[in-house]
Amino acid sequence: MSSGVSRTVLWRLHSASPGSWSRIRPSCCRLQHAGFRFMSGRGAMNVFNREMKKRQKNWAASLQDGHHYDYLRDEVGSRVADRVYDIARTFPLALDIGGGKSHIAEHLNKEVVERLFLTDISERSLKQTRQTEIPTRCVLADEEFLPFKENTFDLVVSSLSLHWINDLPGALKQIQQVLKPDGVFIGAMVGGETLYELRCALQLAETEREGGFSPHISPYTAVTDLGNLLGQAGFTMLTVDIDEVQVHYPGIIEVMTDLQGMGESNCAWNRRPLLHRDTVLAAAAVYREMYGDEDGSIPATFDILYMIGWKPHESQSKPAKRGSATASFGDLSKIGQTSNAKKS
Repeated sequence: MSSGVSRTVLWRLHSASPGSWSRIRPSCCRLQHAGFRFMSGRGAMNVFNREMKKRQKNWAASLQDGHHYDYLRDEVGSRVADRVYDIARTFPLALDIGGGKSHIAEHLNKEVVERLFLTDISERSLKQTRQTEIPTRCVLADEEFLPFKENTFDLVVSSLSLHWINDLPGALKQIQQVLKPDGVFIGAMVGGETLYELRCALQLAETEREGGFSPHISPYTAVTDLGNLLGQAGFTMLTVDIDEVQVHYPGIIEVMTDLQGMGESNCAWNRRPLLHRDTVLAAAAVYREMYGDEDGSIPATFDILYMIGWKPHESQSKPAKRGSATASFGDLSKIGQTSNAKKS
């Protein structure tokens, strides 16, 4: 399995309309990830209220200025599309899981994907699907229960929806099943230490003002778990990489407003629905003091986990059988000695 880490900084313009941003610079970084681990075994954790998530996404899609909050989905969707272009083949039939407004498909063309099925849990999001040159059929479906037969699609893509699934191992297994042999899954999900600045500020403020804190940020999958989950689902030739996207905002209110506009509010069963005004003001001060920039803005970090996995096929390259090697690592030190002996 191959992996990598990269970083991108986005800037939310203070004087522009809500959600407007510009890219500043890409750079390299090192990250340490510690996130939520899914249960293995018989049962899956029931962490998220899926009905609540449906209502949140429908509400976000009903906003008149909803397109102002699509900047992160558009950015990540374009990067998923880039990974599709990296594969030198044409896909006759593709599936976009949680595709919403076609954030991936708008960056593709019919020379790469001939036909597309697009699913989402939100009916209003599907009604706002952007027109692309790829013939597309929209299907109202939950990501946890895909209504498709096995061995149907040549390509499955997903962007920023899998992190709200309760049974991620089961969902990955379903994706593997609907793929044809030698089909590929390319996905992106929020994970790792996403929104750690907001999480820390809220916890400190709530502890100081109310004597304790409640979870306001949803748990996320750790990058160290993702490769194992893909392997358990039956995928081969795995690739997992991380892209840290940092967006700068005027203040904590703008961070939370944009999360609502994206349909990315917390929907965990144990969430606390309301925040006291004093706690929010205290959190804003803590956020700015701990993470604020010199220009007065504050950063919000999103760890985007990208994954690529293939459904096994006999044509794919396979590792050699254990014990089939004809040379020993211990003989490597003798190579130079043999060359010198021949010269003399």
